[in-house]
Amino acid sequence: MKSKSIKTAFTLMLMSSMLIAGCGGNNNNNAADSTATNAPANTGNNAEASAPADEAMDTSPVTFTFFGADASPNWNKMQDDVGKVITEKTGVTLDAEFDVGSGGGDQKIAMMAASGDVPDMIFAKGNLGTLVDAGLILDLTDLIDKYAPNLKKIYGENMNRLKYSNDDQKIYSIPTNMGVDQQSFDAGGGFEIQHRVLKELGYPQVKTLADYEKVLKDYVALHPETDGQPTIPLTLNADDWKIMITVTNPAFLTTGAPDDGEYYVDPTTYEAKLHYKRPEEKEYFRWLNGMYAQGLLDKDTFVQKDDQYKAKVASGRVLGLISQEWEYQDGENALKAAGKDEYTYAHFPVTLSDQYKDHSFQTTGIDAAGISITTAAKDPVRIIKWLDWMSSEEAQILKNWGVEGKQYTVNADGKREIPADIQDRKSNDAANFAKETGIGQYNIFGAHYGDGVKDSTGNYYTTNFPEQIVASYSDAEKESLKAYNATTWKDLFPGEDAFPTKEWGALYNMPVPTDGQYQVIFKKTQDIIRKRIPEAILSKPADFDKVYDAFLAELDKAGAQDMEKEYTELVKKRVSLWTGKDL
Repeated sequence: MKSKSIKTAFTLMLMSSMLIAGCGGNNNNNAADSTATNAPANTGNNAEASAPADEAMDTSPVTFTFFGADASPNWNKMQDDVGKVITEKTGVTLDAEFDVGSGGGDQKIAMMAASGDVPDMIFAKGNLGTLVDAGLILDLTDLIDKYAPNLKKIYGENMNRLKYSNDDQKIYSIPTNMGVDQQSFDAGGGFEIQHRVLKELGYPQVKTLADYEKVLKDYVALHPETDGQPTIPLTLNADDWKIMITVTNPAFLTTGAPDDGEYYVDPTTYEAKLHYKRPEEKEYFRWLNGMYAQGLLDKDTFVQKDDQYKAKVASGRVLGLISQEWEYQDGENALKAAGKDEYTYAHFPVTLSDQYKDHSFQTTGIDAAGISITTAAKDPVRIIKWLDWMSSEEAQILKNWGVEGKQYTVNADGKREIPADIQDRKSNDAANFAKETGIGQYNIFGAHYGDGVKDSTGNYYTTNFPEQIVASYSDAEKESLKAYNATTWKDLFPGEDAFPTKEWGALYNMPVPTDGQYQVIFKKTQDIIRKRIPEAILSKPADFDKVYDAFLAELDKAGAQDMEKEYTELVKKRVSLWTGKDL
């Protein structure tokens, strides 16, 4: 491990407290292993690129160290089926450490920046800039050009989007937390309601906040208890950074805007502002305030921890959620394992009123968190060759489908199929299945195509395509979907073609200054948001306007307007870099 100069203590304190940016989108997988759902479709065949013969990969045994900023509870130290094949084919094993809980790697990465003690590879998410500024991340530009034909083929004309910024056009990270040419076939986010609720109420309309509220209110009046415990109409997870996923970011989608982390960007002027300043969003938080006043929002929402929240979901007594499936899936998986499919959740695009459209599927192009090679790596050439192999067609099929003969078969027509017993385990014993097989555990190691893209054999790279998605649904899900005249949950949402691709991509991945005035103000505003949004929701309805308006004034007093001006310039530079516009 390589040591670098130590930043000032004050700057490091800010680094350690930096908030992970938004994790929006309708992502069905664990955040650590996910494939994002916001890129244009491409269903044509993609022949695999091959490395030059004189650049064949060394397959002698080697171990690389790695840190992942997301938790990975099903990681099995490469002793799963997929991991064993990867080691057999490449000689590589990983000495991997993942963030514990929901911290997003903030504290660990701040410590790395201070000490210079880094692993060979890192998936840093929103903290990449911290390590770049500390001089601990390698520029991958030449390595990719010389040794990574698969990476170059997959990213193609979008290589420009891999550049760090307009001012620093090096490549410090390979975006691997999304699938290239992604076509979404299903939705894993939105406003969730249990299937048992929908069935008993005759599958009512669920389009607006008023509709959603009525469903929860009507059902809890009929069933104030679930299995001997008080029924909870709605609970949210406000533990640490997950407050964004279930409390604050939904304010974007209910009011006709895309999720851009903490900012709303005017699509014409590119002016950025903290999204809480939008008048429409104030009305969303007023709705949450009303839900709390009526006893429909869990009274423990702002004091419960992540594990307590998931335990409530697993108990089956929570009627509604506002989240992404990856965020609550541990609790839902427990319900599936217990055979309580009717207690799992349907997904709806719910908006403030009929005048708004949910933007969950507005595309961002290639823009995602990814994997980096650090200055500690003794053999970066072998690492980039390994990452390139992990981006090959062979590796992508292995990572998504598993081992032929174990997790899938190939029929006489050359089509890959998942046997019914394997699909049952995959759907209803997800955690154990992932740990045993390794499927879905290695997606961040290498570039990959998204859902809807076919490989050179005419099969889909991933198992997320309509027929397979429908096959994975429980009877309860199929019954609910049929009642709403839908095949998958995506059918209920506005599709990608309803909106233009965002020229600025996914802003929660955009590098921002890791020291100086920007971070000082950002930290202040985040502290204010985390304190005042709960206060506004929990206030007496008669006091809501006073509390919310005071919150907005406090943001500006802390310097929000100066921060917004600086952020606007960063957005404009990013748009200029990616589109060539002179802004």
